[in-house]
Amino acid sequence: MRFSNIFAPTLRELSSDVEMTSHRLLLRAGFIRQLSAGVYTFMPLGWKVIDNISNIIRTEMNRYNAQELHMPAMTPQELWQESGREANMMEILLGFKDRKGAQFYLGPTHEEVITDLVRKNVRSYRELPLNLYQIQMKFRDEPRPRGGVIRAREFLMKDAYSFDRDEEGLNETYDNMFDAYCRIYKRCGLDMTPVDASGGAIGGKETKEFMLVTDAGEDSIFLCPKCNYAANREIADFKYPEVAENTAPAGTIAKISTPDAHTIQQVCDFLKAKQHKLIKTLIYMADGKPVAALVRGDRELNEGRFKVLIGAQKLEMATPEEIQQYTGAPVGFSGPVDLNIPMYADEELRGMVNFITGANENDMHFVKVNWSDIAGEITWSRLRFAEEGDICPCGSKFEIKRGMELGHIFKLRYAISEPMNATFTDEDGTDKLFIMGCYGIGVSRIMAAVAEVSNDENGLIWPISLAPYKVHLIVANAGDDVQLAVANKIYTELTSAGVETVFDDRSERAGVKFKDADLMGMPIQIVVGKFAAEGNVEMRDRATKSSSNIAADAIVSEVKKYIAEAAKTLE
Repeated sequence: MRFSNIFAPTLRELSSDVEMTSHRLLLRAGFIRQLSAGVYTFMPLGWKVIDNISNIIRTEMNRYNAQELHMPAMTPQELWQESGREANMMEILLGFKDRKGAQFYLGPTHEEVITDLVRKNVRSYRELPLNLYQIQMKFRDEPRPRGGVIRAREFLMKDAYSFDRDEEGLNETYDNMFDAYCRIYKRCGLDMTPVDASGGAIGGKETKEFMLVTDAGEDSIFLCPKCNYAANREIADFKYPEVAENTAPAGTIAKISTPDAHTIQQVCDFLKAKQHKLIKTLIYMADGKPVAALVRGDRELNEGRFKVLIGAQKLEMATPEEIQQYTGAPVGFSGPVDLNIPMYADEELRGMVNFITGANENDMHFVKVNWSDIAGEITWSRLRFAEEGDICPCGSKFEIKRGMELGHIFKLRYAISEPMNATFTDEDGTDKLFIMGCYGIGVSRIMAAVAEVSNDENGLIWPISLAPYKVHLIVANAGDDVQLAVANKIYTELTSAGVETVFDDRSERAGVKFKDADLMGMPIQIVVGKFAAEGNVEMRDRATKSSSNIAADAIVSEVKKYIAEAAKTLE
């Protein structure tokens, strides 16, 4: 492609709202353009990268006999109601009604659609195992889109769904997908860390996220240097310290006026106490019924773990009106003393004595509270998130890093097939539920992730496998007939040899061309300049910045050799 024909408008100035490196570079280099918050156009250069990623994914999925299809983006409400997931996913569902009033949602994921398809068309165990995938735009009403296509409301995803007859089959499929994902990321030039994760709204109990360790990541991942345990903060297991016998004498509970002290910090400042001496009482509505979660003042409740513990389908913070109704006090003054709703306490609290709680009365707190002061029944469990300083179950201290999720694989088992009554006839003639898995990769997010970690002060640096063009050919002086003739000849030969090449034939200053070449990040740069009359050109490696003079007649073979060697490093 000649640069004079390519649609790749570059930008020099960007809004101050653009903070992430990948977002800035993809905009500046002409790979993406924003239409609205979280909604982007993939420009020709960007779409070529997306296409390269997609083809790598197809190759690795097909290696394990997965079959590609394409499902509708319009998904009927009835399927979401049948699976029971409509309420849980309502916050991100983008919906509309057709002219007849029927409700549809733009697919954020396709478990319901694929399960409906398979249950209507697969009858016998002889048709299993089955693994179907698509590469399709997904739609989620993200509350906080960020980082360009890192977290968007419309994004490209590969989603696969497996159907097996038994646990053994699911385990084999899951392991195959794990291997496929590892191969995909390596071929994309990404060093990934698989971590244990939560199934979230998708479902399933055994899941792995594929995390790219980067300071730009949204998630905290806990890594053990000793046993190699790795987990997302949402699910990270950790060793609770032994509850030491507290020798401090129990004090006598007392009610203290704490005017306008609604927050943990305000209460501690007023009472001149440390946050770890306070127990906060969080009031939730679980499937419409009030429950209380008790955690230390300096800890954060793991709502996902809490939801699973109490077996709730829907869990949400109580409203100020509900808190007033069930505690008798406004927000900020709830406590476990004389609280008549189910209470769940974090194991870490067992050894505490003489602690501080809300008094269930406006502007009042209790001090010197002990467990003997609390009459209500308490269920003890692990409720808080892992935090810095926590210990791996093996006894080693965790390392905590930031991670960006690029893929997620789930053992769904019967989470979808059971409510949707998706069955097949097994060998013994009985009807059995499909045991399912699902496997997602953020295709557009991979593009942004590579841009985030593979760049320098001058622009993008694409791996050979993803680059929209392998070669950026630059004629330093398009007005020089010799240089132009040599450049045209090289362009023709590279194109004939099947090497994707962008030829900057513009009548621009050489410096402008070099800046655009570095910004766009093609792995090989060929500069036809002042040595063209002597039959030589310069070949530059965008990543290492190394360069060498090559005979123009030998440049095609040198380029092909470079591409082959670079590709081997990604195998």
